[in-house]
Amino acid sequence: MAHQPNDRTLKAFSVLLSYPTIELQRAAPEIGGVLASETRLNAAARRALRPLVEEIGERDIYALEETYVMLFDRSRSLSLNLFEHVHGESRDRGGAMVDLLETYRAAGFEPATTELPDHLPVLLEFLSTRPAQEASDMLADAAHILAAIGERLAKRESAYAAVFEALVQMSGATADKDAVAEILARPDPSPTDLEEIDKIWEETEVTFGPDPNAGCPQVRDMLAQMDSPTQHRAKTAAE
Repeated sequence: MAHQPNDRTLKAFSVLLSYPTIELQRAAPEIGGVLASETRLNAAARRALRPLVEEIGERDIYALEETYVMLFDRSRSLSLNLFEHVHGESRDRGGAMVDLLETYRAAGFEPATTELPDHLPVLLEFLSTRPAQEASDMLADAAHILAAIGERLAKRESAYAAVFEALVQMSGATADKDAVAEILARPDPSPTDLEEIDKIWEETEVTFGPDPNAGCPQVRDMLAQMDSPTQHRAKTAAE
């Protein structure tokens, strides 16, 4: 069997962008080491990632969870579901997710999560198993979305902004300024404005794949694979 790529940097970013857990906190030093040695990032990008890694490793877990929820769950403009920024809740989004899931399965990758296929940590875990050029091409396709989210996070002085800036850099692409501006022109209510958030989320929620109420995504399996070749969670035809 041919050796499968194992991009530890993309896997590290996948884990960093997942819901905070004690396991993630314990792995912070190792993740920091992976990112500090990544030559595809310039020195400034590597330095910019340190505060986030240190914050995750040292901050109270409940504070980390609250921050994560306020940013990525309550702020639709910061959603980690990438197609949200392109298709919103339109039917086109469902079709795009079906196509993405088929791409995963064609490569022998079955997401082991309750998240939607376009959830950024899921995409990054998948890309960590793909050849470098394929991974950078897919990141380049999403560069304008990543840049827009990164810019919004930077305005909120969030350490998470460094991850999005690093991903754009690793894509080798320059984000289309008009496309970024189009995303940034959309409403961006404060995560503390619950009335406005409720109004935005009143639209019908897209449901796809496993039960979306099954709980927070777990990163234990990804953390366990940091030092070993990536294992594809493929379903055989017999299954």
